[in-house]
Amino acid sequence: MSDETLSLQLRSRRGEFRLEVEAEIPLAGITAVFGPSGSGKTSLLRLIAGLDRPDQGRIALGQDVWSDRGIFVPAHRRPAALVFQDARLFGHLSVAGNLAYAERRAGAAETRFAAETIIETLDLAPLLERRPASLSGGEAQRVALARALLSQPRLLLLDEPMAGLDHARKAELLPYLDTTLRQLGIPALYVSHSVEEVVRLADRVLALSQGHVVAMGPAEDVLDGLDIAPLERDFEAGAILAGRLVDHDERLQLSRIDLGGQMLELPMPATLQPGDTVRLRIRARDVAIATLRPQEISIRNVLDARILTLTTAENSPYADLLLSVGSGQLKARLTRASVEALQLSEGQAVYALVKSASFDRGAG
Repeated sequence: MSDETLSLQLRSRRGEFRLEVEAEIPLAGITAVFGPSGSGKTSLLRLIAGLDRPDQGRIALGQDVWSDRGIFVPAHRRPAALVFQDARLFGHLSVAGNLAYAERRAGAAETRFAAETIIETLDLAPLLERRPASLSGGEAQRVALARALLSQPRLLLLDEPMAGLDHARKAELLPYLDTTLRQLGIPALYVSHSVEEVVRLADRVLALSQGHVVAMGPAEDVLDGLDIAPLERDFEAGAILAGRLVDHDERLQLSRIDLGGQMLELPMPATLQPGDTVRLRIRARDVAIATLRPQEISIRNVLDARILTLTTAENSPYADLLLSVGSGQLKARLTRASVEALQLSEGQAVYALVKSASFDRGAG
């Protein structure tokens, strides 16, 4: 792991919007730049890429200063590659032509990534002779990622590369992103407002709100932390649990996850194997509560839990619960009417019924 960092001390104003960011981001793994629309995520990436100039402040990649008082390295001279929401491929060139263009632009830059390796990792061989107009959205983004990597960057910047894709295309592209970035070992900043994408991909999270950093740290800590609770109004509240994949039931296509002594059964993941440590994203709306252990119901995952906090608001029909489950925590969102009917209170032992969860790539 590199000891270098991307050092940011930035102030930038565009109209009424002000972006003020101070952060030291390790040049290793994937850092998600996370926050609601209008929080400054894309503005930050454009400043790092050199497409915009900050009003004041400093940007440095390791020992290389890109922006400071009297210094501004233009975008084409920064060893950073930006992948946009739309692929922005050259329509008059084939896929092979687009990749060859990136190789020519790299010029004398150190060859960090061989074309053959990138083409194989992103499964582009069947696409090389096709034109961009014939590609699906997911295929086009794979080509855009390959083209960015062939410019031989030290840092990859991804600005919501799956924003324009439907669920099926996102599911297709996510494993390619995950596998490629980790196999090649290139540090990346990944802009997203999707909790599921962040949980799947990110090692750490830089959370923005209204142009300011509100949290930074390991993904599970930031997304689960109370310090970003205000952001959850803009997203689906939920929690992350770490566990160990115990075994697969090939006949039923289910996997068992050990959550510190309690078992969770989920549809079998495509890439994870028994013994792997996993992170699970469980949305608050997918957790129900019972005061007695249910019998003969379709929900298979019933966990022993205890209510840590119970928060209600007079102007809302909902109540938010934070639950302890083994060494982890869950969140549940119930109606206030349900809370009153069940006579729920803090400290009470209950059963958490988990209807569904999404797998992360693995916790370590």
